Amino acid sequence: QVQLVESGGGLVHPGGSLRLSCAASGSIFSIGVMGWYRQAPGKERELVANIVTGGTTYYADDVKGRFAISRDNAKNTVYLQMNSLKPEDTAVYYCHLRVYDGWGHSSIYWGQGTQVTVSS
Repeated sequence: QVQLVESGGGLVHPGGSLRLSCAASGSIFSIGVMGWYRQAPGKERELVANIVTGGTTYYADDVKGRFAISRDNAKNTVYLQMNSLKPEDTAVYYCHLRVYDGWGHSSIYWGQGTQVTVSS
């Protein structure tokens, strides 16, 4: 089994910054894509950013230039640096990992979610 622990959410003023972390532990052979999704009240969960093993990244259009995703493979951890935050960034943020078991099988795991609130 794999456990994900998220941290770093909170309340911030518009224009401020936050850094989210998601650390995975347990039965991990390797981790493929790592990403962050968010879900605002009344809206569907949406992909914010992801990063593959080789380092290639993807960003949703509305966070490009403001957010940066990174990973530390030695620590099985993914980060999301969020700068120039806007009220519309307010949501619960979930990390998302594809974990391989070493026998050719993989599973998707989700973090527990961390609240990010951008408000003056």
